[in-house]
Amino acid sequence: MDQAAKLRELINSRRMYSKQIAAHNENITKDARIICVTSGKGGVGKTNFTINLGMELTKLNNRVVIIDADLGLANIDVVLGTVPKYTLLDVIHNDKSLDEVMINGPNDIKIISGGSGVLELVDMSLASIQQLIEKLNSINNYADIILIDTGAGLSNSVLSFVLSAQEIIIVTTPEPTSITDAYAMIKTINLKDKNKKIKVIVNRVENITEGNIAFEKLNNASKRFLSMDLEKLGHIFDDNSVSRSVKKQRPFTMEYPNSIASKNIKNIAIKLVNDVTFESSNVFDNFFKKLVNFLR
Repeated sequence: MDQAAKLRELINSRRMYSKQIAAHNENITKDARIICVTSGKGGVGKTNFTINLGMELTKLNNRVVIIDADLGLANIDVVLGTVPKYTLLDVIHNDKSLDEVMINGPNDIKIISGGSGVLELVDMSLASIQQLIEKLNSINNYADIILIDTGAGLSNSVLSFVLSAQEIIIVTTPEPTSITDAYAMIKTINLKDKNKKIKVIVNRVENITEGNIAFEKLNNASKRFLSMDLEKLGHIFDDNSVSRSVKKQRPFTMEYPNSIASKNIKNIAIKLVNDVTFESSNVFDNFFKKLVNFLR
């Protein structure tokens, strides 16, 4: 009986060890999700949405890194009241590590300022680019989800990020000009890559009906002229707590967690986390290779 008990104990411990090894290997090979947040025009609340989405994703047990890729007007640090000492440019030219470039935001969010460093990729040799990619791959040690906040509009740099990313979120408002510009972005993405799946956020809505109407306008035009369906990710109510938190340089989901806008963001984060239709292998390597090709 003693020998049988010892044998069972040995078998159980080996099974447990095998499970631990399998879990460890899965963590090593699994890449973070890369989600690009963009808009057809400026002033629709894209950056504020990105920051607060990141906040809610961390509450759902996700490690989040935000890359500020707005080359013309990077302002995530302004919204959060933080000042980055280094940018991606320092990784490229000054041999800075990712640890040195990342700054800590609220709820343990990590932030990387892209700055003009992204454009430096254009003139780098393939060997140097590969070395940079190997450095940036270590973001997987810090993130389950990477949010990329692009600039607005149809510039080459913005489209390069959008077309390289694994997932795309377009932020618009119910205003006719914003919807028109959002459709222009969707049309351009579709012309470049018909397989891209696009999620839509309608920001600053007065009521649910207004949000639904704005989305349907975009979706109907996309179905009719582009033969594609958009995904309604959610809407965010026009809420005074949002502007108040911006003045305080604090995320509104932290400053006013019970506000209607915060509840909207929470629902959006839950919907994103429950979406498991994305690929998780070689995401990083593919993303940066595509990005360099598009920029060139």
